[in-house]
Amino acid sequence: MLESLPDSITAELRAAQRAARGKRSRLRVEANGESFRILRLTPEGFALDLEDAPKLRGLVDIYDGGRHLSQCLIVAAAEDGDQMVYDFKRNTSASGGVPLDFERDEDAPIALLGR
Repeated sequence: MLESLPDSITAELRAAQRAARGKRSRLRVEANGESFRILRLTPEGFALDLEDAPKLRGLVDIYDGGRHLSQCLIVAAAEDGDQMVYDFKRNTSASGGVPLDFERDEDAPIALLGR
């Protein structure tokens, strides 16, 4: 159906579809102090809009709104239509707390209160 439409209308329809995909997603990637909206997230990687996607590489953080999901080591893989696809070299889930240097005993008190 899109083949029978003029090129200008086809380009506007594709731009509207890209904008709609971006508005639905709360996922974003942060790298070098900049934030980019993620259009598609898979276990192997993620995709950004080709127009505003830089050639990212290295360590990035992935967020769902304000919640930190993971810290990843990535490499730009390929262009897929109007998206730039990035592959994970490493994808580490973000934890809620600071890692401990020791094993915590379950029966031990957390703190002792004095008088």
